[in-house]
Amino acid sequence: MKRARLRTDSANGAIVAAALEPDNTPEMETTVEGDTIETTLERERTGGLRSTVDDYVVNLSVAERIVRIANDHDTQHNDTA
Repeated sequence: MKRARLRTDSANGAIVAAALEPDNTPEMETTVEGDTIETTLERERTGGLRSTVDDYVVNLSVAERIVRIANDHDTQHNDTA
């Protein structure tokens, strides 16, 4: 079994991890501690692991971007209220 562990400091770990959870497979395990997300991925072959890591990183990037935009919008909204 091939394994990769990804550790990411996040804009909001719990929200980002929850956004990624529907795409997780049984071979993926994610934990959140504060705003740090740690995901372990396992696959039988290196090529499959690489594909899964690539997909995960793209999804993570999108989720992080959305959380940052929402946080910026909330901050701007509260500044004008």
